Amino acid sequence: MTDNNSVIREKRGAAFWITINRPEKRNALNSDVIAGIAMGYRDAHDDKDVRVIVLTGAGDKAFCAGADLQNSGAAFAMDFARPNVDYADLLRLSQNATKPAIARVGGVCMAGGMGLLCMTDMAVAADNVIFGLPEVKVGVFPMQVMALLQSIAPRRLINEWALTGEPFDARTAQAAGLLNYVVPAAELDSKIDWLIGRIADKSPTAIRRGKYAMRAIASMSFDESIAYTESQIALLAMTEDAKEGLKAFGEKRKPSWPGK
Repeated sequence: MTDNNSVIREKRGAAFWITINRPEKRNALNSDVIAGIAMGYRDAHDDKDVRVIVLTGAGDKAFCAGADLQNSGAAFAMDFARPNVDYADLLRLSQNATKPAIARVGGVCMAGGMGLLCMTDMAVAADNVIFGLPEVKVGVFPMQVMALLQSIAPRRLINEWALTGEPFDARTAQAAGLLNYVVPAAELDSKIDWLIGRIADKSPTAIRRGKYAMRAIASMSFDESIAYTESQIALLAMTEDAKEGLKAFGEKRKPSWPGK
């Protein structure tokens, strides 16, 4: 199941795996990679049996090292007649997604790779992974990454990372809120499987509507968000999943989610 050799898309049980497949280039981003990830997100949402997306990079050297700088002119070129940039559109797509996504970070995560990390809902990294925003070292800046990073990590740390361009380790990334778990490299896949399992047995409708609501209230004031969410919980209570969940609770059994 591939759209091109740069990205592998495959369904594994309840999870849809999207793997950047350029290990010889440290899984660097180019137009094919961006298009392949976007297609993976769409494929996952088109399949009702998919419960979670896993985004990762092939090999153990890199998750994603950012833009492919071999042809530096192409890396940052854009058509000025187009208001949107493909990488920015991928970040938009991820934020409008209604299925949860997990980043599996097995190797270096730099620059645009940090944007891929931030566009997921959860992240697990090997304890030897190095992170960074090195763009200032080549005369640019992590402009689009900042749009997501600023709502995850503390401002002072973002300032340091972006303005110095110096790398930091997995424990620092976890303390800053970028990662849910840091594990030895040998335990990375088992931790991902564990996390998938904790999502896949829950109500797909509750997760779908919940992600939609979390996205909607992100920029609201408290008064706006509480008014919005009180109507959302009333709507959610009317779904088939909510009815099944309450019935299963009363009957002391595991629910069989209709996903409606």
